[in-house]
Amino acid sequence: MTSTNLTRDEAQHRSQMLRVNHYDVALDLTQSDTHFISTTRVDFSCLRPGSTFLDLRAEEILDVRLSGAPLPTAAYEPEFGIPLSGLQVANYTIEVTARIPYSRTGEGLHRFVDPADDQPYLYTQFETADAKRVFACFDQPDLKATYDLSFAVPAGWRVITNGPVTQRGNTFSCHLDYPLSTYLIAVCAGPYVEFTDTWRGQLSAHPEGQPAQDLEVPLGLYCRQSLAEHLDHERLFTETKQGFDFYHRNFGFAYPYGKYDQIFVPEFNAGAMENAGCVTIRDEYVFASQATHYMYERRADTILHELAHMWFGDLVTMQWWNDLWLNESFATWSAAISQAEQTQYDTAWVTFANVEKAWAYQQDQLPTTHPISTDASDIETVEQNFDGITYAKGASVLKQLQAYVGRENFFAGVRRHFAAHAWGNATFDDLLRHLTEASGRDLSFWAKQWLKTTGVNSLKASFNVDNGAYTDFAVEQSGDTLRTHRVAVGLYRLDGGKVTRYQRVELDIDGARTDVAELVGAPAADLVLVNDDDLTYALQDLDPASRDFVVDNIDKIADPMARTLCWSAAWEMTRAGSMRARDFIALVARGAAAETELSVLERILTQAVQAQLRYADPTWAKDTTLLADALLAGARSDDEQRRLVFAKALGALPLTESSRDYFREVLEDSEDNGMRWRAVAALVAGGAVEDADKLIDAELERDNSATGYQASLKARAAINTAENKKAVWLELVDGQLGNRDTGSKLAGLVFPGAEDNLPSEGYFEVAEKIWDGQSHEIALATVSGLFPSWDVSQATVDRAEEFLRRDLPTGLHRVVTEQRDRTARAVRNRAVDAS
Repeated sequence: MTSTNLTRDEAQHRSQMLRVNHYDVALDLTQSDTHFISTTRVDFSCLRPGSTFLDLRAEEILDVRLSGAPLPTAAYEPEFGIPLSGLQVANYTIEVTARIPYSRTGEGLHRFVDPADDQPYLYTQFETADAKRVFACFDQPDLKATYDLSFAVPAGWRVITNGPVTQRGNTFSCHLDYPLSTYLIAVCAGPYVEFTDTWRGQLSAHPEGQPAQDLEVPLGLYCRQSLAEHLDHERLFTETKQGFDFYHRNFGFAYPYGKYDQIFVPEFNAGAMENAGCVTIRDEYVFASQATHYMYERRADTILHELAHMWFGDLVTMQWWNDLWLNESFATWSAAISQAEQTQYDTAWVTFANVEKAWAYQQDQLPTTHPISTDASDIETVEQNFDGITYAKGASVLKQLQAYVGRENFFAGVRRHFAAHAWGNATFDDLLRHLTEASGRDLSFWAKQWLKTTGVNSLKASFNVDNGAYTDFAVEQSGDTLRTHRVAVGLYRLDGGKVTRYQRVELDIDGARTDVAELVGAPAADLVLVNDDDLTYALQDLDPASRDFVVDNIDKIADPMARTLCWSAAWEMTRAGSMRARDFIALVARGAAAETELSVLERILTQAVQAQLRYADPTWAKDTTLLADALLAGARSDDEQRRLVFAKALGALPLTESSRDYFREVLEDSEDNGMRWRAVAALVAGGAVEDADKLIDAELERDNSATGYQASLKARAAINTAENKKAVWLELVDGQLGNRDTGSKLAGLVFPGAEDNLPSEGYFEVAEKIWDGQSHEIALATVSGLFPSWDVSQATVDRAEEFLRRDLPTGLHRVVTEQRDRTARAVRNRAVDAS
């Protein structure tokens, strides 16, 4: 048995053997700055005789008693939990008192001290299975229970947890009379600043849901004191309320947790976490400096994503982590559709097509791709699958399923799902059954085609033209698995200086070739899109004439979705080596100024920077200023938002003479801390500063916030000398840094232009040590970030191949495999570009 890496078989054994009734958890957070005392009482029933274990990752167990009888503590090892041997069919109570260290890695109970005012802040993060880092529990999603929670804290602190709290002195208590999985329990404690509001609205009546009713939900927003002046709480409350409106109109089930708090917390590893009624969000989303439109849109997406989880994930929870994809994909899909239909971000599906889809396509073309629905044999495997397949491909496939069964039928199936499984656990098979009942469509093939296979299909138009009209037209599909797709074929032409659609046909395609009879005789198009409106998950191969037309006219395509599909097709062709990197860069340099969708603009500029740094012939890339000049022109534009987007991309390129002057101007003129730190990093990395440390010290004195401190770490790591790079490298390998310090130093270490001062060897001698010696989050960040991706050469690929022949931990093998594949792609694409 293993507690730290629970297997699915062991979890099934426990769920068949036990019923967990109630947890009574008391945390004493007043003991020290390094440790806390956790006291837990678990009431559970044994349903059949046998042995199992209670999960706990503590430094020391002070006491443990099973139904009053003391159990030995001397042999306790976190890897194996607390053994429970010889249980009989009976009701039991186990009481555990333990001494546990605070986390600095964003796992368990994380403690942070704000450098701006020396105030401490605590928060928990338990997904996937880190509740055991804070209290003794049966840490798996299908063993739900009720809770009594108690927290002793220093005077002046506030406590936010899953339900309303009562305060007696410096102790806060909360009673949860509804069942929750352990990974959804949360506590945030410290001198957080509070903002409150109330959502008032209606639950719409549906045949599959609860009766219509008027509802009222208290809302809370919290952040650190040093960020309170920057928390745009009115905007955040508005977007939260819009989410409540949309979900109550469509989900057919009233928000189940009484109150809804969102806490912006420091040094958070993910974007946010869907703790029931107590959502934690990375506090980089509190914008203390200028933020781009894309950042606001992403924040709103995150808010709506986590809110959707209150129903899908928290109210109805997966049985085991093999349905993690469904949990995250449904929330991702829900966020996009609610943004598009309820908020100011009405082109959210355009962003989805350019951002989520690009992530999914990239992940799905790696050798480590996996089916959307996997066996998830153990926790380590699950943690490797928080990726573009689980989130973005899964959401894309749900969007395709919605198109296949119809929007209203899809929501009707979802409402049936909530009604049937509220407060319990369910599987994808349950959801698919409800969708089948609601739509009347046979979906028996669907899961096999889409969820149990890997890879992405390519779709292209096949046609002949005579006298300006199509004499035949078909959609051809390729890929290892041919799937059924619901697609739209759109025909576009240039007219009056604009490219617009003049005909659209929606149909199901199946197999290698599907004829489109409706287009026979139609006037031939300048541009053909075979996945118009982005209904399905597939790469779109433009026919040669369409590709040439896009290169010459992308700035004239009127519809944002059609335009972003063309940008996406061009980028995927660049990644595949069928378009030279320098040609993609030229396309972006010419077309970016006319791109109206700021989220798309930010993404294509990032892709162009990647194309220059990774895919272009380095000799050409070193000499050209084509992209830098275009970015500089944008950074000097009159539009503030566009200026910010272009300047951000400019800072990710090695300095040119012109960009050096620009960033010096920023330090002379700008009052925005974010822009100033961006300029500092670019100038320091480019060797354009006589005394880099002095400049960084002065900037840190000007901005002593937590964000400023992290920016200073990045800037110091970006100082481009062999001596400095070696020192940073060794510090990262040593592994004594917290999660956010690790990320900042990694970003500075590999800042563009540092290639000659970074080690091309040494990584493969320390990678196993890093992986074995660090927590999952730190190990994953470090072994990914230190891979010598800056050395784009066959030699790096060969060294990685040799390393992968070792007997490696599964997670480490996957990381190195993916990095090797990315490097091999870069090697191929540089050769294509040079030719």
